[in-house]
Order: sequence, then C-alpha cells, then structure tokens
Amino acid sequence: MMGISIWQLLIILVIVVVLFGTKKLRNIGGDLGGAIKNFRQSMKEGELEAEETAKPEQPAPSQSQSQSQVTKNENGKIIEGQVTDKQTTKI
Repeated sequence: MMGISIWQLLIILVIVVVLFGTKKLRNIGGDLGGAIKNFRQSMKEGELEAEETAKPEQPAPSQSQSQSQVTKNENGKIIEGQVTDKQTTKI
C-alpha cells in the first residue's frame, strides 16, 4: 500500500521537532490559534453588520404620517387610508 502509516508520521514529527525546536513550534501554534480566533471573530462581526444593513430602519411615525387621510377620487368616491409615505404618484 502507498499510504502513510502512524510510524512514518511519528518519524516526521520527531524530525520537525529536532529541526525547529519545541519553543518555536509552540510559538507557531499560538500564532496560528490566534489567527483562527481573530478570523472567526471577524466573520461573526461581518454577519452582524450584514444583518443590520439588511434590515431597513423604519422611521418613527410622525404626526402627519399617523393620521388617516380621506380623499375623493375623480368619480366622487371617498377613499380612506393611512398615510405611510410622503411620496405621491399620478397614474
């Protein structure tokens, strides 16, 4: 078989420890752990920021917006409704 056995992995580990030393390996492990922690924290902050921007802020209803409006159209019918937007369009 062409797989790597546990004994081969142990030999590679021993060679790496001899070449770099335990102190340097410990520092590399700590740096790698810190980088992963910061990456996860940034991902969570990015998700929260995306959720906040996805939710449109609804302005508090002002005095004119909370009042109901009664108008007559061209046929003379009375139309009742609540003003929710100041934008007006003609059809």
